[in-house]
Amino acid sequence: MGNFDMGYNWTQSQDHLLAASAHQAPGEITGLIANCLIAASQGCVDAYFDLGVAFSTGSHCAVCDLIEAHKWFNLAAVGGHDEAAQCRAEVSEEMTTREIAEAQRRARAWIATTARRAA
Repeated sequence: MGNFDMGYNWTQSQDHLLAASAHQAPGEITGLIANCLIAASQGCVDAYFDLGVAFSTGSHCAVCDLIEAHKWFNLAAVGGHDEAAQCRAEVSEEMTTREIAEAQRRARAWIATTARRAA
């Protein structure tokens, strides 16, 4: 994700984003995932992609969650990331139609939440 590095001075809204995104308590998310979630909340397409990789592989303390991976790859693809659409397609091959629909719902919810925060 590059040199993006922010401290861990969480606001209530960031705690909510972390918990809602990864379905874990905010204190359980550390390191790269926490930094990526902060960057993602600011619209960073590379962070979306990095989160997709982490959730698709279960790396960097992320739980392997294909729904979350699809969501993040989808957001990265919409944002113009070169590899994201291919990764989303690969993850989709291992998912049910219902899981893909849930991933798309979560992506729309993320967009709505971040758009409200930016306004």
